[in-house]
Amino acid sequence: MLENSNGKLLIYASRFMSHKKRLKSVSIATEKMAKLLKLNFEVVTFGENIMPIYVYYKNGDEEPIPLYCDKGGKVNIQEVYVALRNMMFVLSFHPKHSALRQIRNGIMQFS
Repeated sequence: MLENSNGKLLIYASRFMSHKKRLKSVSIATEKMAKLLKLNFEVVTFGENIMPIYVYYKNGDEEPIPLYCDKGGKVNIQEVYVALRNMMFVLSFHPKHSALRQIRNGIMQFS
């Protein structure tokens, strides 16, 4: 996957996850946000059998920034999307993420 200058969204989940429906819902919402912002996204699986699903924003070699954590239960795609949108909007004000500032209007334009 080519690295976008605006960064990418990463979904971290256990590969042993028994709640694949939750992962699918989070993935759909994350992909929708990534397309809106013209970011790449990927699912990163790890071997631990833990419940939460995490979504991070990563830009280049910088430390990933947590945007969302689903700890279990019923996942609503729209709620995940709104949470991601709100976090990306807030992040767009940080001076370190000037590329996001340029797409700030797009972040809040679509719901």
